[in-house]
Order: sequence, then C-alpha cells, then structure tokens
Amino acid sequence: MIHLDPTRKHDFVFLFDVYDGNPNGDPDAGGMPRTDPETMQGLVTDVAIKRKIRNMVTLLGEGKPGYDIYVEAGVSLNSQHERAYTELGLTEGRAAEISAQQWMCQTFFDVRMFGAVMATGKKTAGRVRGPLQLTFSRSIDPVMPQEHGITRVTRTREDDNKETEMGGKNTIAYGLYRGTGHFSAPLAAKTGVTSEDLSMLWRALTLMFEHDRASGRAEITLRGLYIFTHADAFGTAPARTLTHMVKVERTIPDDLPIRDFTNYKITIDEKSIPNGVIFTRAVG
Repeated sequence: MIHLDPTRKHDFVFLFDVYDGNPNGDPDAGGMPRTDPETMQGLVTDVAIKRKIRNMVTLLGEGKPGYDIYVEAGVSLNSQHERAYTELGLTEGRAAEISAQQWMCQTFFDVRMFGAVMATGKKTAGRVRGPLQLTFSRSIDPVMPQEHGITRVTRTREDDNKETEMGGKNTIAYGLYRGTGHFSAPLAAKTGVTSEDLSMLWRALTLMFEHDRASGRAEITLRGLYIFTHADAFGTAPARTLTHMVKVERTIPDDLPIRDFTNYKITIDEKSIPNGVIFTRAVG
C-alpha cells in the first residue's frame, strides 16, 4: 500500500470529535479545555496527540524490538540514554554519542518518528530531527468551556467535619476538531523509519482514542484520517493545497449550536488532486 512507503512524502488530515468532555485541559487555566481566546475555537496541542500515539504504540508494540517509547511516564530521559551506553559498552565522547544516537533510533519508535533532544547529562545521544510533525488541532466552530460542580459523599481526612466535598469537571458540550500532519521522507531515511513503522503510526492514530478513555474523555472519536501520498520524497504539490481539499461544512443554520457529528458534511475534492499524488481514505 502506497501510504506505507517511507521513501515518499505524506501529508494528512485527521478529524475527531468530543461529546461532553475535555479533549485537552490547559493547566494555566485550571484545567479548562484549551481555546483560542479571540475566536473561542477549541485547541488540542500536538504534544497531547503525540502522547496518545505513544500510549497506543506501547500497547500495539509490546514485546516487539524497536517499539520501545523514549518519552515514557515515570522514566527519566537520562536513564534512557544510559541504556544505549550500557547496551553498547560505550564510554563518553563524540564517537560514543553517534553510536548511542543510532541505537536510540533503532530502539525507540518515538525517537525514530518524532525526533528527540538527547543532549542532557554526561551520557548523551545528541539531537534527532524526526520526520513526522503534527499541528495543533482546532475545532471547526467555537466551543463553550464549562465548569461543572461535583460533590462526593465522603471525606478525605478522618478529622474533617464536612459531610461532603466539592470538586469540579471541565467540559465542552461538543466539538469537531481538525489536525494535520506531515511526514518527510528524507528525514525518515536518516532515522531509519520503515514501512512497518508507518503501518504502526496509522494504526495508532486510528485507535488512539479507543484506549484513552476517562471520565472527561469518554466520548472522543476519530472521524476521519485522510492521507495524501506524493510521487517522490520531496513532494509534487504544496501540503496546504492538499490538506485544504478536505472540507468540513455545517449542515444546520449558523444560529444553531453544533451538538452532533451529523451537523457537519465532510467532502474531499478528489478530482482536483494533482497528478502524482495518491489519496487514501484510511478512516471516514
């Protein structure tokens, strides 16, 4: 399948929606869903999406060589570099750093795909520029973050005289989000990305919300994954030209609030796709 070819450039669009949940809380705003303050469109950071991909690869690639995760909760980054030095029997120095970097790319999926700055501590592995870049995801329409007061009939401490305790949950009623990604074949050749890695990436994207359920993220669903594959490593058309062919339009009047995916129509102008670009509708 052409979209599994790491020697070609790939640009893609993904759509996901959320019902009564918080797709990406902002710690600077008390955990409220992220928004653009000028337009009130919802935002989800690229870091949040990468975290979900990493978590999914951990599940899908368990026990498979080359599918360890570098940025892992509870594991220091320096200890990951030290694994390379221990495994290869390296000492400090530039030659050791180069060997360690190659080992890191071979061992960790996210180093191969996203890149990493591994230049801290004494045992370093340098800096790797990854072939895959993701944008912030932005909701199609404005969203309205809300804080819901929650009470629980229990106490945290024995000496607390309160009968109940208050808490809160931050949500939006509904939002359809759009994100884009870009895969560079020349950078992939430097990190060693394979067809199997691309297969893992697309599968992780399609499943990343299915295994990330929580009370505030119970109803997040991938609605579309649309991949544009170029004829060569450098691209046969501007990425923006291709990604803008995926159009999202309202099917209800502008004065009504969006509350369901059926309130939108998704169209792809496949007839206008330039020669040399192959379109794959992976989801949607």
